[in-house]
Amino acid sequence: MLDFVPFSFLDVLDILLVALLLYYIYKLLKGTVAINIFIGIALIFLIWKITQALKMEMLSGILGYLLSGGVIALIIVFQQEIRKFLLMIGTTNFSNKKSFLKQLKFLQSEITSEVDTDKILKACSNMSKSKTGALIVIERTNSLDFLINTGDTMNALINEVILESIFFKNSPLHDGATIIRDNYIVATRVVLPVSDSTKIPSRFGLRHRSAIGASEKTDAVCLLVSEETGEISYIKDGEFVLYTTIDELHEKLKSDLM
Repeated sequence: MLDFVPFSFLDVLDILLVALLLYYIYKLLKGTVAINIFIGIALIFLIWKITQALKMEMLSGILGYLLSGGVIALIIVFQQEIRKFLLMIGTTNFSNKKSFLKQLKFLQSEITSEVDTDKILKACSNMSKSKTGALIVIERTNSLDFLINTGDTMNALINEVILESIFFKNSPLHDGATIIRDNYIVATRVVLPVSDSTKIPSRFGLRHRSAIGASEKTDAVCLLVSEETGEISYIKDGEFVLYTTIDELHEKLKSDLM
């Protein structure tokens, strides 16, 4: 008779939580140099566990000391990533039922975006024609309260005329970013964290670096209108999202807000 290893509900929960943790770490590091370091550490850890199971005491001891002694070095190497990870966890808006459900991928099909993307993009198109600089941050699942507190709070239903008036050059509200939550403009003159990435081309100024910085530290998406060229940029996860037409941009934005 075969002897099966005891497998309880807690074991299943343990595996699921570890898988979820690894997924978020991968999502955090994807597309960065740090992902290669993480993979290297994961391989060393796997080899260490195998040597322990095979009772290879000398090699497992060396690898154990290497992993335990390198914790401080890893904290230094992954300083920015650790900060982003903790910020991502700490600012998740679990008080909002819709935001909490959006954390669960398999429930996303039941959730529809309340943001009026038509009016936002119409305002951006009008500002593009007049070369009016603008920076719009749209909240998704991570709460942006820590950013909203740096600006002036507002509670205005999205309207292209209001958005255009906010970023009008002589408006006292045009400096800084405007944050949208659900279908409301909730803050203006918001100060965003500036990205220190060396990958950003020098032709992009502080407005672009701020949008990239905000999308690096949260899952918010940003729409940007260049004051110099009138070009509309779409930024997500710290990167520029390419598109060819305004209709394509509209579809990408709607998809990301679902």
